[in-house]
Amino acid sequence: MASALHQLGSYLPPDDGLLSKWLLFISVVSIGNSVQAYFSLAGTREVYAGPVPVTAAEKAAAKKDSLSPVTDLSARTFGTWTALSAIIRLYAAYNITNAVVYELALWTFGLAWIHFATEWLVFGTARWGRGLAGPVCVATGTGAWMLAQWGSYVQ
Repeated sequence: MASALHQLGSYLPPDDGLLSKWLLFISVVSIGNSVQAYFSLAGTREVYAGPVPVTAAEKAAAKKDSLSPVTDLSARTFGTWTALSAIIRLYAAYNITNAVVYELALWTFGLAWIHFATEWLVFGTARWGRGLAGPVCVATGTGAWMLAQWGSYVQ
């Protein structure tokens, strides 16, 4: 068991901080989300659930069919965008002291936050709930963490 943990540890980012391990974890989760977006609309439709049904007719329609504007193409596009962000974050996990890579990773969280906020608050294609809360919390928390820790990692 100890040798298995040691071997696993050899794949982890080499620095002592938690931020790089978190970036690795988020990258792996994001790759999983990207793969899912190519094979199923369910996860992407949870994030982009569409407007909140107000009328009785909208509520009835929502029970039969999703109000989500997600199509096969938009799900795959979202999956590709997520994969690109995951790759940048993965590079940052292993090169956390490199200012350019750190900034690029930080930008991925800032852009994600702006994207999700505008889809929710401006365009109405997303609504607050389980599907949107996760990405918004990760983008907000990780972005704030990276800003606060800049001087600890970047020389």
